[in-house]
Amino acid sequence: MEQMMGKQSVRFQNPVKIASHACVGGKKEGEGPLGKRLDLVVEDPMFGQDNWEESESSFLKTAGEIALRKGKRKKQEVRMAFCGDLLGQLIASSFGVEKLGIPFYGVYGACSSIGAALSAGAMAVAGGFANLVLCAASSHFASAEKEFRFPLGYGSQRPFSATWTVTGAGAFLLNGEKGKVAVTGITTGKIKDFGVQDPFNMGACMAPAAADTIYQNLKDFGRKPEEYDRIITGDLGVIGQKILIKLLKENGIDAVKNHMDCGIEIFDGPEQDTHAGGSGCACSALVLSSLILPKLESGEWKRVLFVPTGALLSQVSANEGRTIPAIAHGVVLETV
Repeated sequence: MEQMMGKQSVRFQNPVKIASHACVGGKKEGEGPLGKRLDLVVEDPMFGQDNWEESESSFLKTAGEIALRKGKRKKQEVRMAFCGDLLGQLIASSFGVEKLGIPFYGVYGACSSIGAALSAGAMAVAGGFANLVLCAASSHFASAEKEFRFPLGYGSQRPFSATWTVTGAGAFLLNGEKGKVAVTGITTGKIKDFGVQDPFNMGACMAPAAADTIYQNLKDFGRKPEEYDRIITGDLGVIGQKILIKLLKENGIDAVKNHMDCGIEIFDGPEQDTHAGGSGCACSALVLSSLILPKLESGEWKRVLFVPTGALLSQVSANEGRTIPAIAHGVVLETV
């Protein structure tokens, strides 16, 4: 059976199952709407380490260990790991996975990294190149602010359009045999750049990429929005969500009723003062593990289009005055 669908998608002949998953969050995440659903809440933002970056690596390593324990698998059984984060040269992932001793591919898609990791991991399992794969992503509020914006000590005022980087990590074990939920297809996103230069408005940067991937997924699979219980974007926040809905409507797609956004779900914006919502690689990863997969596992939802989004900026591109391109990867999740 042909596995390539349309221009950008893949439908797996043999669905790749999620054997287990885990999510670890920080104190603020634990105080949010999904706090009780997290596997572990770490009150200490340093996670007992000497700096923010080492702390983030500990979040990723711990999420991986919990996923392995929940799946009753040993790290020696994992054929390869696909992991990503926001830091230069993926140091949070590489230092975290180093301690697990698993063969490693670093994956970068900014805040869409868990989508890229799940896509690559699912293809590896479906293609017979691995029988057990670990996919994970992490972020940390302090390490992200340090790398992309002003130092925390500067105390700069954040506009309403700004989002709050999620501290934590999510990890997922993929295999071809065990699991109540499967990755049945993927849609690889295209890079979209609508000329936005404001690093405090990631929602506006990423909404066009999300709209393009959703449109292409529906076209490639020949589906209507209502054939998904939910279409869930990564971290557009309240501003990006409005732009997304408008862009989809311009293409004849009405997704108002079944659209959700991880950046809106992860925090209580007014109560926690997170402005437009949550962001960071861990935002989509935590919501996937704590909310989306449990609803699929229970049978409340049958099919979901998961679309993590990422803004592809760096210190260098920002200092050069470049615009901020973005990408979004679609992952089709279904109960089996």
